[in-house]
Amino acid sequence: MEVTLFSVLALGFILGIRHAIEPDHVIAVSTIASQSKKLWNASLAGVFWGIGHTITLFIIGIILILMKGEIPEKWAMSLEFLVGIMLVYLGVKTILSFKNIHIHNHQHDGDDHKHVHSHQNSGEHKHKHQHQNATYLESMLIGVVHGLAGSGAMVLLTISTVKNVGEAAIYILIFGAGTVIGMLFFTTMIGIPFVLSKKRKTISRPLGIMTGAISIVFGVYYMYNLGVNDGLFNLWI
Repeated sequence: MEVTLFSVLALGFILGIRHAIEPDHVIAVSTIASQSKKLWNASLAGVFWGIGHTITLFIIGIILILMKGEIPEKWAMSLEFLVGIMLVYLGVKTILSFKNIHIHNHQHDGDDHKHVHSHQNSGEHKHKHQHQNATYLESMLIGVVHGLAGSGAMVLLTISTVKNVGEAAIYILIFGAGTVIGMLFFTTMIGIPFVLSKKRKTISRPLGIMTGAISIVFGVYYMYNLGVNDGLFNLWI
């Protein structure tokens, strides 16, 4: 039976949805969704993740296909390692945000200074603070990093699936649309318990800290697996 372009694109869309729910993707965006005050904030965080992911895949994928090249294994694995670093960073940032620990910059005698303090018992702190909430830009940047890490595999998948560059471009965009839809759905689901528990600190804080801890543990495991088990460290030595 002849495989039509439509069926190939339909498969790409389904694979995009499946790709969106890979553990490192879901964990990374969970740290963003955990700080969302409204459900649509969590949903849009997933959409912007998918947009960033798709932009990177499309640009790098088309360039590599046109040049008939591929990302060297050492660099491909290094980009994957970057994902692990990002997961640890997001986890730490999430834990600090739920513990109400803040880093503030100020100037004194022309010099920049930083000080760290907590607001957990801040009844006497009457001055206003500008908290850094999770932004859509941050979600997009997370998607960009994931797109960089997955671009090599995406090129191989695309080349084995379509016949020319035009079809490759459409395939990557359809695949990207799948990741947007998939992440939209799952960040919405993830955001529900956080939004419902937002006014109950006894629930929302442990839940948020647990999300950050999971991100840190998974990030460390991710880096260890790449560096030791997959031999990344040996490639750089």
